[in-house]
Amino acid sequence: MKPSFHARLLNGPFDDPCLYVRIVREGMALMFDAGFTVNLSARDILKTTDIFISHTHIDHFIGFDNILRVSLKKETPLRFYGPEGFTDRIEGKLRSYTWNLIGDYPLVLEVSEVTDKFIKRASFKAQNYFKREESEAELSDSTIMKGSFFRVSAAILDHQVQCLAFSLDEDFHINIDKDKLDKMNLPVGPWLGEFKKAIREGLTDSVFSIKGKSRTFAELREIANITKGQKISYVVDALGSKENIRKIIELVKGSDVLYIETFFMDKDKDRAKERCHLTAKMAGSIARDAGVGRIEPVHFSPRYIDEPEALIKEAEEEFTRQL
Repeated sequence: MKPSFHARLLNGPFDDPCLYVRIVREGMALMFDAGFTVNLSARDILKTTDIFISHTHIDHFIGFDNILRVSLKKETPLRFYGPEGFTDRIEGKLRSYTWNLIGDYPLVLEVSEVTDKFIKRASFKAQNYFKREESEAELSDSTIMKGSFFRVSAAILDHQVQCLAFSLDEDFHINIDKDKLDKMNLPVGPWLGEFKKAIREGLTDSVFSIKGKSRTFAELREIANITKGQKISYVVDALGSKENIRKIIELVKGSDVLYIETFFMDKDKDRAKERCHLTAKMAGSIARDAGVGRIEPVHFSPRYIDEPEALIKEAEEEFTRQL
């Protein structure tokens, strides 16, 4: 199965967190947290449509300025999502600069602030010199963004401040059977994108023009195999409380890959509690109980700079431990 999501961490485990996810064949990308982002090319930044910020501690949000600098001439909106108080943080960033010469710039920042009950919307337009414009709040559930074939969900965790964890779910995956294409003498081409869209939207009366000949949806249906969609989850900076762990497991359940902080080792669990972080053992236990396919430990405390493998080993051992 060719994945729909190509994910990569921008920085090492001791550096600022940032997960970049390219949506294959959509010409777009998502970003989870925006730590140090100078390793991301301008081209990749401009492909980014939606940025999900767990919280605004500096190591998760410092990259905002670089992203903004590259995106000033961006023709399409750049959407941000963050926890309670997030809109104020965006506004504070924007107010720190002088904008007297940007009235003809196209950039629009659309900001969604996720709270327990509502998603509060605001926008900042370059043509209005990034003055804050509020819109009506919407009732909130776990889904905070919907794409053409995927959704992003969030859980609000306790890190002494509110911190969001995220999951990215593909509705289902469509595999095109190349052997059946060949048998029907059908070429690969843009029409396949239209065909997949018809499947996702239930447009069973669609007709497609292929090599000058009309083909109905019913004629083509057998070339597609429907399988379980891909799921990627991202969890950082959370107190290892029972309530947080319950929320995380519910959010990330069944993920193909779970990117999760392993900030401290279990021997330092008292320090982890003081600093409101997970231990590697907790991360492994969460991944096991949530039935994820693979765990990707991220976001290590600098105290383990000489033994990063110890954190990875502790998480993996707990993940694979037989109960």
